[in-house]
Amino acid sequence: MTKIAFIGAGSLGFTRGLVRDILTFPLLQDSTIALMDINQERLDFAERSVKRIIEAGNYPAKVQATLSREEALEGADAVLVTILAGDVSVWRHDIEIPKAYGVDINVGDTRGVSGIFRALRTIPVMLSIAHDMERLCPDATMLNYTNPMAMLCRAMQRESKIQLTGLCHSVQGTAAMLAGWIGAPMSEITYTCAGINHMAWYLKFEWNGQDAYPLIRKAITERPEVYNEEIVRNEMFLALDYYVTESSGHNSEYNWWFRKRPDLIEKYCTHGTGWNPGEYAYILREYERREGTWQDEVKDWFNQPVELERGHEYAAYIINALQGGEPFCFNGNVPNTGLVTNLPQGACVEVPVWASKKGLEPVHVGALPPQCALLTNFSAQIEEMAVEAALTGDRRLVYQAIAHDPLTAAVLSLSEIREMVDKMFAQNAPYLPQFK
Repeated sequence: MTKIAFIGAGSLGFTRGLVRDILTFPLLQDSTIALMDINQERLDFAERSVKRIIEAGNYPAKVQATLSREEALEGADAVLVTILAGDVSVWRHDIEIPKAYGVDINVGDTRGVSGIFRALRTIPVMLSIAHDMERLCPDATMLNYTNPMAMLCRAMQRESKIQLTGLCHSVQGTAAMLAGWIGAPMSEITYTCAGINHMAWYLKFEWNGQDAYPLIRKAITERPEVYNEEIVRNEMFLALDYYVTESSGHNSEYNWWFRKRPDLIEKYCTHGTGWNPGEYAYILREYERREGTWQDEVKDWFNQPVELERGHEYAAYIINALQGGEPFCFNGNVPNTGLVTNLPQGACVEVPVWASKKGLEPVHVGALPPQCALLTNFSAQIEEMAVEAALTGDRRLVYQAIAHDPLTAAVLSLSEIREMVDKMFAQNAPYLPQFK
């Protein structure tokens, strides 16, 4: 019997979808699903949701709900982490303080000033989970969904010996989008994608073994509805010749080109038709909306038929493979042991990984194209600085990392950046005890 622990089980959409997918595998149908959250109300909804899925599928699985992380982790085979360190009242300042200085942020959960401060708050929590796993389930695999993905995974990979990887929707989601643009079934698409989380590149994208990039370029340049769906990413592709993962809104924050002036934000970041074109504080506003409506959304789910068809989340396939099922290849976040030769050694990179009963085996990719490597390397080096600062309590290194952030540096002087960082530290002081 496999035990699967959910840390942050109150992320109800994730929990429901992942449990549904896990229980579709015969090897996992008698699993014990251990749910842990610090919010009792959300935990209760998660428990009821999982029990409903188990009953609808007539599965022999069991569910355990607890406020105790140790109880959830004890004897686990796999640990899924979907936490948020601090509620909206904490992390809204990651968006609002930079905005007061002219740094306009769309999401703010991955890199840049907002992503770095989220990492500084979250890394200690993630390390405590990893260290608990060393004591309570040392042979378990952590599958992390929490952002900022690269910085959190890098910190744990440096400080812990547990087997872990980070999972993101952007690789398979973007691949499906590109396939749709050229009219190709996903069953006929193959690709190689590598880089860092939210900034990985499709080094190959093929349809039945033939390079599909000419078809993608044709769709972008000749069909306005395709161009308008992902304006930022399409502009990046037309300039750099390789397509990048993650939405236009996210990627507009990671470079110098799209958010440094109001006219550019208006032109590139507010009129896309994709799920996240790039308007200011998109995710903050979504969270504020959901704070008042999530109970109603959950209740609506309980009034709908239970969907038992397997989805496309990596985690269920990975756990099945680790437990002896069919091996599975996915894009995961792992240490760079020469896998991407022109990114920093040891940095957290996102590359193809094979999961099997042997464990996780990342695939050597080689070098990124130079025009992609430059931007990716820049972000990876900044993340290395931020992780070092988080682990050592080096406040000056935080400032130096943010001073090099492309968007921040395109908007602010060094003295303005220093003032902004000081204000961020003051706002976050209760959550950053490692900094003196």
